[in-house]
Amino acid sequence: MSEAIRPVIYQVLPRLFGNTNETRKHGGTIEENGCGKFADFNDRALGELKKFGVTHLWLTGVHEQASGTAYPGRPADPADILKGKAGSPYAIRDYFDVCPDYAVDPAKRIDEFKALLERCEAHGLKVVIDFVPNHVARSYASDVRPELSFGNDDDPACFFKWDNNFFYVQEGQAEGGPPLKLPTSGMEGCSGLFEAETEFVRVTGNNSIRFSPGIHDWYETVKLNYGHDFTQGRDTSSLPGPSAKPDEVPDTWRKMDEVFAHWQAMGVAGFRVDMAHMVPMEFWKWMITRARERDAETYIFGEAYDGDPAKLTEGNVLDALLDAGFDAVYDDPVYDACMGLYDDFAGGYKWANDLDGLTFTGDRFHASLRYAENHDEVRLATPREWAALGMMVGRPVSAVMFGMGRGPVMIYHGQEVGEPANGAEGFAGDDGRTSIFDYWAMPEFQKWVNGGKFDGGRLSDEQKELRGWYAKLLEGVKQPAFTKGDFYGLNHANKENPAFGRVDGESVSGHWLYAYLRRDQDSGQAFLVVANFHGSRTLEGVRVVIPEDALRWLGASKAELGFNERLVDEWNTSVPVESLTGEGVNLPSLQPLSARMMEIG
Repeated sequence: MSEAIRPVIYQVLPRLFGNTNETRKHGGTIEENGCGKFADFNDRALGELKKFGVTHLWLTGVHEQASGTAYPGRPADPADILKGKAGSPYAIRDYFDVCPDYAVDPAKRIDEFKALLERCEAHGLKVVIDFVPNHVARSYASDVRPELSFGNDDDPACFFKWDNNFFYVQEGQAEGGPPLKLPTSGMEGCSGLFEAETEFVRVTGNNSIRFSPGIHDWYETVKLNYGHDFTQGRDTSSLPGPSAKPDEVPDTWRKMDEVFAHWQAMGVAGFRVDMAHMVPMEFWKWMITRARERDAETYIFGEAYDGDPAKLTEGNVLDALLDAGFDAVYDDPVYDACMGLYDDFAGGYKWANDLDGLTFTGDRFHASLRYAENHDEVRLATPREWAALGMMVGRPVSAVMFGMGRGPVMIYHGQEVGEPANGAEGFAGDDGRTSIFDYWAMPEFQKWVNGGKFDGGRLSDEQKELRGWYAKLLEGVKQPAFTKGDFYGLNHANKENPAFGRVDGESVSGHWLYAYLRRDQDSGQAFLVVANFHGSRTLEGVRVVIPEDALRWLGASKAELGFNERLVDEWNTSVPVESLTGEGVNLPSLQPLSARMMEIG
């Protein structure tokens, strides 16, 4: 399936988005630090997001999660099974409900969420929510659909059973025995025990088969069973096919299909699937087939990592997920390569040329969701990584990532104004990420929110410039060359070109400079994109050679080609076609951490 409009996904935690409280007490309560509401996504806010270029609003952590905050008829969860006072959005307590923290009137939280869906629709924004298939909170119990609660009819005497919803650690499988002993003993308000798991112990969401999971395990969650014993390898071929009837599939399949159908019926337009590679591909084929029958336009994209040993396929799991019906999958390798330019990451420092190995042919290249930030990754502006270069490092990184393919692109709220995530917020510590576990507020993003005006009134000139730059980039990558066109990398043709951004006596080009072409055959529209990743060096006298093969690919039939800047300023030039294969395109000075997007005509 493909959409007529290229998705521009804006990831946002409702807890943070509209929170104007500036207390920011370490580990503070909801009363102390405040919390954003569904109502904060008002007409002004949504209008500004639409103007910015957003098509899809990913409301992260909408479901009711395990939390340290109590409400009438809903007691707080024990501190032992929480990460942070707010709790993890990925430790879901009821798949059929929404988080009461986000409602002005918690008793009417579903109505307030439905009203938000209606406002988004009125502004032409599609709403995406999480679908977390691999695990649930240890305290999971649905009040909305109690008959569909996981584990109701499980047999805990078996590690694995076809219709069990969970996996149960058996004596002899691991050291010790029940009760569950959590790594929280000694923490504030914790005993290290969880009353519900006194007689039996369930496997954690990250497949840890232990009676005493460690602090780095997903100890607050329990893994769901899809009819496959993950200890027996990755062969899931014995599971039912996509046309199986509901009574022919494992119980967990039926319950998760009910979850998906529930939110589709409410008007949710898409789903970001968490850790999709840890669930059998047969389930995805079955459930996505059913989801498409209910709504053919439902947009489904997956977080997945082919290098994770927990993946449930022998081949590339990203390809397998697309084959199962996903619209898009995370492109973690390109993210890693860009970060590797600045930090000794994933096996050593990288060159821009290393991106060439990731520009392959095939469906996945143009069905990859590309991002420079998300809730799992460090902020671009953090002083902890990205060579502490600050928020402007996002310009070359995003220009390259967002322009490479036709797939969706994603902005994480705060990225566009340089939110740095400085300091320890609570459970997560000072890790360069905006906490998803704590009640908090983002100081730089609050300057855009500006007390609920959503006008950027408190932003610095530099922040306003950066946000405007992102808006122009998002406008640019919606052009036909980027939404329908193909990719042609130019670094390979410029490695021996000494005018292609060499610094400090380098004998090969392509360390800090990356260049590529995009062209749509139907319209003939084409662009040259060039990015300077260097953090402090202005690159002067840059020439980009365009080889004969690329000129044929462009369909260049004129005597000369014009290059007209669309992202930064009004710079333009014309070059005889016969000069492009030798001298190349002479570019103006390329400032540090900058990019140019030039339309060719």
